[in-house]
Amino acid sequence: MLVIRPIEQRDFPTLKQIAIESGHGFTSLPVNDELLQNKIDHSMASFASQPAGKGECLYFFVAEDSDTGEVLGTTALDAAVGLSSPFYTYLLGKQVHSSRKLGIYNVVETLTLTNDYTGVSELCTLFLREKARAGLNSRLLSKCRFLFLAEFSELFDHRILAEMRGVSDDNGNSPFWSWLQEHFFSMDFPTVDYLTGIGQKGFIADLMPKYPIYVNLLSKEARAVIGKTHDKTRPALRLLEEEGFAWRGYVDIFDAGPSVECDLKHIRTVRNSRRLTVQTGHPVQAGKHLISNTRFNGFRALIGDLAVDEEKAQAVMTPEVARLLKVEDGDTVRVVEM
Repeated sequence: MLVIRPIEQRDFPTLKQIAIESGHGFTSLPVNDELLQNKIDHSMASFASQPAGKGECLYFFVAEDSDTGEVLGTTALDAAVGLSSPFYTYLLGKQVHSSRKLGIYNVVETLTLTNDYTGVSELCTLFLREKARAGLNSRLLSKCRFLFLAEFSELFDHRILAEMRGVSDDNGNSPFWSWLQEHFFSMDFPTVDYLTGIGQKGFIADLMPKYPIYVNLLSKEARAVIGKTHDKTRPALRLLEEEGFAWRGYVDIFDAGPSVECDLKHIRTVRNSRRLTVQTGHPVQAGKHLISNTRFNGFRALIGDLAVDEEKAQAVMTPEVARLLKVEDGDTVRVVEM
């Protein structure tokens, strides 16, 4: 069984291996020892003392096999993006060029560089290793964050963002970036991707076009991938869409992948989750539930069987499930039916 827990220092070797496996375009896990260590340090510091409100905190989780102790995936929440360094996106909009006298009316699409997501909370760093991509593991990795959001909503913005990886090939070549590179930059996509991942974003403001880009001036290949998701990221996008996330026209400035968003209180799992009291035993007519404890720095989540006693507002679960969640009779858990 996979159990979600906060990342620890002992996870560094596996985190580096996951960064290698994630491949090109996965900006939030650069193959860089210092940056990966910084993420661990940032998360451990964020969990060390619960803040009073939203700040520049990173809550980084790993999925651990309860039998072997092997880490098989990562997932994270960034409480507020763009506060200490700019968070750039393109907004796909429209410009109208018309002349009543000539009887001409043309609507053209534009891409405008924005910092509109500054201060918004972000779902990030979702990666499940290939050997674990079966059953409900993907759903656990994605949805466990919503139980954390529901339990500690005061630590996050009301808008929740998720950037989807855009289209690129096996060598890391992005059709959208190829056009930008030809006209504005002299760096290939893997280089730009790496520099962004390690926090060196100054070149963006220096070299990016300052005015809106007319989409019809882009190459046919670049136009075709605007708002499109990488094949490997489509399952993650579908899970978010089930939760209520939608694309509002914002795309990544390098690969044009879509950024989807949802109001925190409208996320399906947040809305449908509820707090129940733990009762260990042998649940009758148990069903699959996403379950978490309600601790901050000792957060645990998993998908397991439990029965709900509506009259007593109790979650009846096996001692094994309770042990993995680190809860006892009388403790509180947050649950949502799968």
